[in-house]
Amino acid sequence: MFDNRISERRTMTNEIKIRAEGVDVYYGDNHAIKDVSVDISDKMVTAFIGPSGCGKSTFLRCINRMNDTVASARVDGTILLDGEDIYDKRVDPVQLRARVGMVFQKPNPFPKSIYDNVAYGPKIHGMAKNRAELDEIVEKALKRAALWGEVKDRLAAPGTGLSGGQQQRLCIARAVATEPEVLLMDEPCSALDPIATAQVEELIDELRQDYSVVIVTHSMQQAARVSQRTAFFHLGHLVEFDETDRIFTNPTDPRTESYISGRIG
Repeated sequence: MFDNRISERRTMTNEIKIRAEGVDVYYGDNHAIKDVSVDISDKMVTAFIGPSGCGKSTFLRCINRMNDTVASARVDGTILLDGEDIYDKRVDPVQLRARVGMVFQKPNPFPKSIYDNVAYGPKIHGMAKNRAELDEIVEKALKRAALWGEVKDRLAAPGTGLSGGQQQRLCIARAVATEPEVLLMDEPCSALDPIATAQVEELIDELRQDYSVVIVTHSMQQAARVSQRTAFFHLGHLVEFDETDRIFTNPTDPRTESYISGRIG
């Protein structure tokens, strides 16, 4: 169902990229996500906001089945990617994660060279027939992550030797190297200084031309700057989902208004 599609790009635009219907997530007896339904559009940045522990990161991790790695986790409901159920038993999570890349809160480059960090995914998925093709994939990914100009002369140097902001952009390059269709970002700037944050935000705006980007952020200012649509989570519920401008200027739910104005959170 999902294999042999890694390098296959869409030839037609599907407005709804991800559709979640009645999603519940449990960690043991803890009901973390409660009946969440949402449509996430292609080639847009969608931000998930809400207080700590509200479920936004838990729901994000449902979209590429990262919760599969948690023994106590159970996911009910349906999540469709291009109309296909990602929790179908026939779906290989490894192939799914090639289509749905992820960037984590703290930069986590592998203890390998800059080159090997980016080449890792394409090698696993057999995307290159030879070294020349692999070189091309690595260069393209580093350019997409706005890092090529800074590292092209030291690709053999360890990725862990880069600055924090460069490490995060390296992780973005690693995520896009497998030609994903969706890019998930879990608070990607929370460990970065303001200059590095601005660079990553600018990059997110560029990436939405090619990907559906979903970002979890604790910063309402960041959500307002980078996203076109915003979802507000509270106590495991999706309270409100709308165009970002409307969420921040004219929310319909009083809980959203209370969070935006700082009365809760």
